[in-house]
Amino acid sequence: MKILKVIHGYPPYYSAGSEVYSQTLAHELANNNEVQVFTRYENSFLPDFYYTTVLDSSDSRILLHLINIPTAKYRYKFINEEVNIKFKRIIDNFQPDLIHFGHLNHLSITLPEIAFKENIPTIFTLHDFWLMCPRGRFIQRNSEDLLQLCDGQKDQKCATQCYKGYFTGDEEFLNSDINYWEQWVATRMKHTRKIIDYIDYFISPSKFLMDKFTQDFNVPINKISYLDYGFDLNRLKKRNRVQEKEFIFGYIGTHTPEKGVDLLLKAFSHLSSKAKLRIWGAAREETKALKAIADQFSPVVKERIEWMGSYDNKNIVTDVFNKVDAIVVPSIWGENSPLVIHEAQQLRIPVITADYGGMA
Repeated sequence: MKILKVIHGYPPYYSAGSEVYSQTLAHELANNNEVQVFTRYENSFLPDFYYTTVLDSSDSRILLHLINIPTAKYRYKFINEEVNIKFKRIIDNFQPDLIHFGHLNHLSITLPEIAFKENIPTIFTLHDFWLMCPRGRFIQRNSEDLLQLCDGQKDQKCATQCYKGYFTGDEEFLNSDINYWEQWVATRMKHTRKIIDYIDYFISPSKFLMDKFTQDFNVPINKISYLDYGFDLNRLKKRNRVQEKEFIFGYIGTHTPEKGVDLLLKAFSHLSSKAKLRIWGAAREETKALKAIADQFSPVVKERIEWMGSYDNKNIVTDVFNKVDAIVVPSIWGENSPLVIHEAQQLRIPVITADYGGMA
């Protein structure tokens, strides 16, 4: 079978959860199928929408179709004809038997419609709330309370609570600013709702996410199934925990606010035991702010917090899991089915997380 995988990012260009999982899935599918990937990258020194192909650096059986899409320039453009044209051309050349969508953010929201018109069967794996929430996580960006969770999508609420930062700031134009962004949200949501008709079947890796999409987004119950992520059980094994004097808690992931790393730091500062906290993840602007929080702690607490930097997922056992006794996933939003929880449980490492969303 010929399978075309569509995802908004792919390693080594992007390495968040859905991107890493998409690569893992593509590798497994390639054992019995011909697999190609339609995805994006960013290169400021090449023309916008420059198209090229490369082989997956980890598996030469898989061809990547790469489209240069600078995020900053096209963040709010959800229908992109340049992307549509290249997608159609790839379909014509590859003639896939199945198209598997993973995410459409930064690509073009009308790609499923193209597949539908070409009579190609489609599957869509849901990784977050992006189809039903323009920002993907149901966290309000401009609310009075920092990182306030959202109780549901409404066009005007999206405009005032999440896109207010893009208003002109001139009170005379306040109503027109609200109207503009409310219309933008309404149009965007109109197109995402159409996707339900264009996709043959949806897969939800958590029951929590499936319930959200059936109850709040009207995905027919006969078009969606709960099917958790699959993992190569041979990849994560032979953990050899080197004993240390202290109990080691670990955090693994990005340092963005919704991940709740600040809450983890503050909670850790109250521990009376002589434990350590090791924080993995590539350094970014938010990392400086997190380190500033840690700087406010007493020297005794501060010296028990270790910043480990980035890691290669291929070496996560030796570089990360061999150096922790438990991991903490402190996200404040309803994460779907975090890979790090699966990976830790596969190695029998205890996980502490919120009793919320797919994490629970």
